[in-house]
Amino acid sequence: MLVKKDQEVSEAVALLSSIKGIGELTAVTVLAETNGFDLIRNSKQLASYAGYDVKEKESGTSVKGKPKISKRGNKHLRKAMHLPTFSVINNDPRYKAIYARLISKHGIKMKAAIAVQRKLLELLYTLFKTKNKYDPDYLSKQEILIND
Repeated sequence: MLVKKDQEVSEAVALLSSIKGIGELTAVTVLAETNGFDLIRNSKQLASYAGYDVKEKESGTSVKGKPKISKRGNKHLRKAMHLPTFSVINNDPRYKAIYARLISKHGIKMKAAIAVQRKLLELLYTLFKTKNKYDPDYLSKQEILIND
C-alpha cells in the first residue's frame, strides 16, 4: 500500500484512525480530498470546503425557507464521512449524546447525523494539526485540571 511507503502519511493516517469508527480508508480519503489540510486555515473553512456550511434561503419578501447545508463543497469528502459517522455514534458516548440531543431538539435523525459529521471532520482536522491521538477521556481530564 502506498500509505505505508511514506512515513509522514502513515503517521497522519494512524492519528486520524485513532478514533474508534474511523478506518484507514476514511483517513486516507480525508487526507487526499483536503490535500493534507494544506490550504485549510481553520475548522470553519474546512466545513465550508466540505459543503457542511449552512445556507439560509432569503428572497425579498417571500417566506423564509428552512436552513440547509449548502452541499457546494467536496461531495467525495461528505461521502467518505457518512458511514463512519454512524459507527462513531455507536462507539463513542460523547458523540452518541450529541446525536441524541440533536434528535430530541429537531426530531430529524439525518440532520443530527450531518451535524455529527461536521463535528467529526473538525475533530479530524484538529487531531491532524495538533499531532495528537484521539483521547475519549480528554474532556473529563480537562475538568479535573480546572477543578484542582
